Amino acid sequence: MALDPESLSRALKNGAGGRLPPVHLWNPECVQDIDMRIGRDGTWYYQGSPIRRPEMVRLFSSILRRDDEQFFLVTPSEKVLVQVDLAPFVAVKMERIEDAGGPAIAFQTSIGDVVVVDTEHPLWVDEDDRGPLPFVRVRERLDALISRSVFYELAESGTTRRQGDDEVLGVVSRGKFWVLGSTRE
Repeated sequence: MALDPESLSRALKNGAGGRLPPVHLWNPECVQDIDMRIGRDGTWYYQGSPIRRPEMVRLFSSILRRDDEQFFLVTPSEKVLVQVDLAPFVAVKMERIEDAGGPAIAFQTSIGDVVVVDTEHPLWVDEDDRGPLPFVRVRERLDALISRSVFYELAESGTTRRQGDDEVLGVVSRGKFWVLGSTRE
């Protein structure tokens, strides 16, 4: 069974004008698994094939919600399970900006969202066996993996500070120092 096109159309109309649809208010009983997945690189797949239309990916991303550890496309009448390999978004551009709060870091995702690092949109770095995994919060419980090239650019713009007995590399955005990692090898 596929996502109901009328329900999707209503969700889009409600989200028009740059606002996101109020997916946090929708609690449909109908839950489906139609084999949708978001790969580590941010590619969206439907039944194993990449979704090649950027407009469709942006549309789907606007109705994406995370409940506990699962992700869903949500409309007023149904929820569709989406498997997410690592994070639903990928930050592909970074810019150092000046705003009312002083220096800040802005990221753009592959779907066009722009977010400025602050307490509502924190920046953090996890580790796995392949190295650092840097993330930024895009919107409620939905994160972007910062692409490797953007992370290198971010690290190059960083400064070091002492934290206890350790020296760390980080960046300042909206008045807060965001740690990227230890300078120890």
